Amino acid sequence: MDKRQTLIERLETSRAMMIAHLEEIDKNRKIYPLWTVREILAHLSGWDDATIGFIRDLMAGREPATPAARGLDVYNAETVATREGLSYDQIYREYIETRRVLLDLIRQMPEEMVTQVATLPWGDKGTLEQIVLEIFGEHEEEHAEDVHKLILNSQ
Repeated sequence: MDKRQTLIERLETSRAMMIAHLEEIDKNRKIYPLWTVREILAHLSGWDDATIGFIRDLMAGREPATPAARGLDVYNAETVATREGLSYDQIYREYIETRRVLLDLIRQMPEEMVTQVATLPWGDKGTLEQIVLEIFGEHEEEHAEDVHKLILNSQ
C-alpha cells in the first residue's frame, strides 16, 4: 500500500473517533482542568496547522519551520489562545477544514517525502510518517478516549 494512503487512513480513523464522541458531549464541558471540548479542538487544529506547514515546506524544498521550538506546552497554549475569541462552531469548522487540507497535501506530495528526514515542528529530526503514525494519530485518539470516559461517567 502507498505510504500516503496509510497516513491518510490513520488520520481519518483518529478524526472519526473524536467526531463520534463530540456528538455525545456538552461542548462547554471541562475535559481537563484548563480545557473544554472547544479548547481540545483548537489544540488539535494547531497541530494540524504545524503538520501542514511541515509538508508545505518539504514540498517547496525548504527546511521546515519549528513553530513549537519553545516547547510543546508553549505551542499548545498558543494554539488555544489564538482561537480564544472564536465560537465553538467556528473552531469546529476549522478543526474539520485543517484536517481536510492536511489530507489533501498528503495526497499531493510525492510518496518518498513521507519518509524524508527533516526538522519536525518541535525541532527534532524525523519524518512525516513518524509524525502521523507514532504521534498524532495516537494523540488525537487519547483525547477522544478522555472525552469518551467523561461521557461514560456522566451516564
